[in-house]
Amino acid sequence: MPSVDPIQGISFTSLVTNDPAKYAQLGQFYHQLGFRLTKNYSKVSNNGAASASNNPRLHLGISNDSLNELWVESFPLQNVDANGHILPWQELPVYNGDNCAPLSASTVLKLRLSNLTEVDETPRELCFFSTDLPRVAEILAANNTTFEQQTDQIVARDPLGNRVVFSSRENPLAPRSYASAEEYLQVKSDELLKALHKNDPTANEDKPVQELKKRKKIGVMTSGGDAPGMNPAVRAVVRAAIYHDCDVFAVYEGYEGLVKGGDLLRQMDWNDVRSYLSLGGTAIGTARCAEFREREGRLSAAANMIRNGIDALIVCGGDGSLTGADLFRSDWPSLVQELVDNKTFSPQEVAPYKHLTIVGLVGSIDNDMACTDSTIGAYSSLERITEMVDYIDATATSHSRAFVVEVMGRHCGWLGLMSGLSTGADYIFIPERPPKAGEWHQELKNICSRHKAKGKRRTIVIVAEGAIDDQLNAISADQVKDVLVELGLDTRITTLGHVQRGGTAVASDRLLATLQGVDAVKAVLENTPDTPLPMIGVLENKIVRQPLMEAVRLTKSVATAIESKDFDKAMQLRDSTFAEAYDNYLTTALQDDGLLALPEDKRLNIGIVHVGASSAGLNSCTRAAALYCLSKGHRCYAIHNGFSGLISEGKLCELDWLDVEDWHNKGGSEIGTNRSLPLENFGKVAYHLQKHALDGLILIGGFEAFTALNELNENRANYPVFEIPMVMIPATVSNNVPGTEYSLGSDTCLNQLVNYCDAVQQSASSSRRRVFVVEVQGGHSGFVASYCGLITGAIATYTPESKINLKTIQEDISLLYDVFANDRGEDHNGKLIVRNEQASSVYSTELIADIIKESAKGRFETRTAIPGHVQQGYTPSSMDRVNAVRFAVRSIQFIEERTSSTGSGASAVVLGVQGAQLQFSDINELYTKEANVGLRKGKTVHWESLREVGDMLSGRLMLREKRGEV
Repeated sequence: MPSVDPIQGISFTSLVTNDPAKYAQLGQFYHQLGFRLTKNYSKVSNNGAASASNNPRLHLGISNDSLNELWVESFPLQNVDANGHILPWQELPVYNGDNCAPLSASTVLKLRLSNLTEVDETPRELCFFSTDLPRVAEILAANNTTFEQQTDQIVARDPLGNRVVFSSRENPLAPRSYASAEEYLQVKSDELLKALHKNDPTANEDKPVQELKKRKKIGVMTSGGDAPGMNPAVRAVVRAAIYHDCDVFAVYEGYEGLVKGGDLLRQMDWNDVRSYLSLGGTAIGTARCAEFREREGRLSAAANMIRNGIDALIVCGGDGSLTGADLFRSDWPSLVQELVDNKTFSPQEVAPYKHLTIVGLVGSIDNDMACTDSTIGAYSSLERITEMVDYIDATATSHSRAFVVEVMGRHCGWLGLMSGLSTGADYIFIPERPPKAGEWHQELKNICSRHKAKGKRRTIVIVAEGAIDDQLNAISADQVKDVLVELGLDTRITTLGHVQRGGTAVASDRLLATLQGVDAVKAVLENTPDTPLPMIGVLENKIVRQPLMEAVRLTKSVATAIESKDFDKAMQLRDSTFAEAYDNYLTTALQDDGLLALPEDKRLNIGIVHVGASSAGLNSCTRAAALYCLSKGHRCYAIHNGFSGLISEGKLCELDWLDVEDWHNKGGSEIGTNRSLPLENFGKVAYHLQKHALDGLILIGGFEAFTALNELNENRANYPVFEIPMVMIPATVSNNVPGTEYSLGSDTCLNQLVNYCDAVQQSASSSRRRVFVVEVQGGHSGFVASYCGLITGAIATYTPESKINLKTIQEDISLLYDVFANDRGEDHNGKLIVRNEQASSVYSTELIADIIKESAKGRFETRTAIPGHVQQGYTPSSMDRVNAVRFAVRSIQFIEERTSSTGSGASAVVLGVQGAQLQFSDINELYTKEANVGLRKGKTVHWESLREVGDMLSGRLMLREKRGEV
């Protein structure tokens, strides 16, 4: 049966002395208590010991300084028959195969006589579980050992002075004590039998284990090109499958593993995926497999699956890999019949495998699959590109050079488009919107010349590897370079290549992969033979299941549309924000030539103010707003130093093109921000807004910006200038603004926390038994903590929405005991607990760490880690940059609509993300109905499911079920 961090092997503890007399007394002490000798090593004698002349394999685990070692083992509790003979494990009613859980574990003590002059003999505490305390007391008394008898434990000292505790409880936090071995074994047997029957609705308590429904066996594989996030997906599948009482097998090397079988099909345990969240690529491998394309290869794959009892497969890959999966499922009935006909299996052997269940996960950096807004790995790849182009930016600016950057995307321009937006590229070439043949050379020259004339020192052109013109002629990086050289620019080509696939997954991909992996297991369990092969995707920020082959058909239809030169259709077939992003790119990068400028009487004066704490995305958003305004002929004013600056200085500076051109990758706030509010002096605020004749106002920030917008709106009757259209853009690491599921800066914050927690966890693992309690920001909103806890593999997450009490802390300590129970030091086993800064006014980060440390009694140690303002980030993430442009453009368009003769509706609004769509919400409605003003957050907890999934994958839910609490 599965358990949380299953205990396998033996727990070792070493006791060391350099005194031969004490060493002899120590061995005698534990021998008399019933410990069994399992290894005897001596450097000075060959009699009855593993010596230096023996097989070196017998010396494994022996310390270099040991003259003698005795390994003594405590007997695990075992069932006996009427005559007192031990019953074989295979004959017990709870036996369900060799991988099912034992009823109890044994412990080994390594007693060492050292040759060192000084050894550490600091007394320690050893705790042993015993169901027969009277017998322990009898043995100690017979050997004249002083001991203390308590209600459910006996305390004594061994010859080295170690405090030895014999307890009738399994661990210090266990709610129950046992008076006999029979009682303990019966309770454990009942628990196992209950677990065996729970997934069999036809079972009754008397039904033998052997007659229970066969455990579901699921294979998981990664195929095609690797993508960051594949490992988190595999981890989620493995642990969700184990939680749902399934066996799960990793198929190594993609379809090649299915075809070859053997060691390439391995059953996975809970701990096998322990470090997968922070690993790039795919740990179980991927490979092209020509054999699988042939029926003979698929026949071999079917045989290997049946041989291992696997009748369900979760495939993470691109459209080619998933198309192969659908072909495999279509062929399955005939493949099974052929295996019977050629005598590989009997009809009885294949009877349970008449139907094959397959579920698809899309792992592709190109984000080229239809019916999903994002694919696993896309945003990680975009982040790599953005980071690399930022580096190129620096050298390009230094030397006043042009760089042509080739990015991946043979059939899809998503990476080219989004990297163009996030890096402020001068021009992009993507297959869905090709330039006119014979004209693009001059257009490129015109745009780059115009930008240079405005004072821009660097030129960046992004070329997707599948770039074409509108006559389907390929456009290469070399061709683009030649055009720029003709313009007189010192030009270089950088082909990023496979670096785009490298590195660990960013926060959003870890989340997407984890949630999709968990849902893939659910889809397997809910599948029927009539269910179309599902693909797990994400639409409107919700995990969805789509018919796989319909998604593949639509994906391939994009290429067909491009080949037929129907580029409008190709744009429509991309994800829901692709066309919008392209329009945003045009208005902020190319349309600065004045051709789109509005008539004088329609041009507006628009102010931008940053309110609240610094957050990545403030500058990117302001840049995009200013560039859009300039393209339309509007005047954009920056209000410096928030509302306090407006009140005291009245400083509004008009932003020019060159002022903001390089703000796309700058963190913090170039115009200054603080927590001041209009309430400080409404009159002065109104005066300066009127003085500069502002027609609209954009407030960018967190809950302070939300409050400021409400204050301005409530005082419109007293100050008519406040009647202008006003838009609040959420930008805060806490993501605590009502009316939105996403805020600028929150993705950057989570990426920072991913890097920070990965480093902390590496430290914890290197130090072996160490637990870090990490305190994260978020105010009274648990979004950051819940998200961070899930994507970093924390065993517990404490948020303001879920109250901390002693019971929850005890539960986590029990989970830690299980995790570290049999750790022998060779496993990299460090753990995280994530605590929101406002999770409790009593249980501080330090107090929680101290409680765990005290309860651990030396089994493991604790540390605290507080990243603080590092979470705000240095440069905004690619996702925050792309969304900053999106927010900015839509906000200006709203102000344009409200100032036009046709504009109507609320004019003081919050622009938020609901699902994948931008939504304007009236500040009146949000403030009165959705805002928890006292706690500075919204009332809707849209991240609750993150904690639930986190509890499943950390093992907490299994622990609760084991205790009967769920």
